[in-house]
Amino acid sequence: MSEQASKERECENDGEGEKEEKQLPQTESLSRENIHVELTSAPLSIAQVMDRVRSPKAGALVLFAGTTRDSFDDKPVAHLSYTAYTSRALATMMSVSEEVMQKQGLIAICIVHRVGEVPIGEESVLIAVAGKHRGEAWRGGEEALEKVKERVEVWKMEKFEDGGGVWRSNRDGRAGVRVDEDG
Repeated sequence: MSEQASKERECENDGEGEKEEKQLPQTESLSRENIHVELTSAPLSIAQVMDRVRSPKAGALVLFAGTTRDSFDDKPVAHLSYTAYTSRALATMMSVSEEVMQKQGLIAICIVHRVGEVPIGEESVLIAVAGKHRGEAWRGGEEALEKVKERVEVWKMEKFEDGGGVWRSNRDGRAGVRVDEDG
């Protein structure tokens, strides 16, 4: 197993002689043969994720892209903000990937989840799988998604246009406690 971590910072001149530290995207990942899992603060790349699972042995590639929608329960959403227990989340994503690959007989799997702020219309999670046939690829992609949402140590803050927000587990519709801008 190889673990890659990239945490970079860049200093920019603000024009008045002072340097301001700017946080560059952070990415942490785990990779094993035919499995790649990643948490990143950078916008997600569908092409890169698909390229990680391409294989001449695959007759089917399936991609799931979870995007930030503009409302929840008819309430306007400004953006989502994800946080993760990074080391545990990566280990759980790897475990999910191994389970699904073995159960569904997949050739490859890649799971990339975004952390930090995710604007409306951008992807929060990409899951790509490769299988010999479409059936195992469809089943594998859906099973991987459900297990990621059920088990991976990632939480989201749904920020509303009115300034409030709600923490949610990474499962559909389970609201936590409302968080106001002041508190």
